[in-house]
Amino acid sequence: MSARPFLSGVAPFGRAPVPAAPQLAAPILSEAFGTRPLDGAAPGFVRAALPPGRILWAQDRLSRIETGAPFLPGMGREMLRLDLVRAADVLSALEDGLASPALAAVVGEIHGSPRALDFTASRRLALRAETAGIPCWLIRHAARPDASAARMRWRLTALSSAPDPDDPQAPGDPRWRAELFRARDVRPAIWEARHDRAADRLDLVAASGDRELAAPRRRAG
Repeated sequence: MSARPFLSGVAPFGRAPVPAAPQLAAPILSEAFGTRPLDGAAPGFVRAALPPGRILWAQDRLSRIETGAPFLPGMGREMLRLDLVRAADVLSALEDGLASPALAAVVGEIHGSPRALDFTASRRLALRAETAGIPCWLIRHAARPDASAARMRWRLTALSSAPDPDDPQAPGDPRWRAELFRARDVRPAIWEARHDRAADRLDLVAASGDRELAAPRRRAG
């Protein structure tokens, strides 16, 4: 079946409209919230959504204590990892990273809802990401979805992996339930997300239909 999303309000044969897939590599500020502690859904989804190129990945101390640090050789990207202390340090590093043309994306992990990450700080990141043409992701651990200027806000839950085509007993591609609960210019919806590791692509399948909506894996800019 075609992968072209329906953009109108009516789908063929009287079916409910299928939501258009969001552009995950868009040069905007996005937030990812996990629904379960320690299942790695939010970091895994964000990693799968990253464009090719060099990535800045910064964590505050509490995020490292709770979830551990990314294992760089297993990330499949050239990663510049920053082990920082405070949320304010992470935000500052992301702003600096967005000023660098050598980076394809920046990612920050922040635990809780610290004062440093208020609406003004999120708006500053959003504007810098759009000006620079670089995606910026905030991974929020044990956090409330307070007011934010993020253009897309995701709620992620880990699902059982897809079957391995060569070994039914082995785990295959990772999958997530991906709820886009707030967005600008895209209708909120729920998808099943799957990281096609062979193609290094994140595919989205709308929960309300059977039509696969593949998010392009290209560098935004």
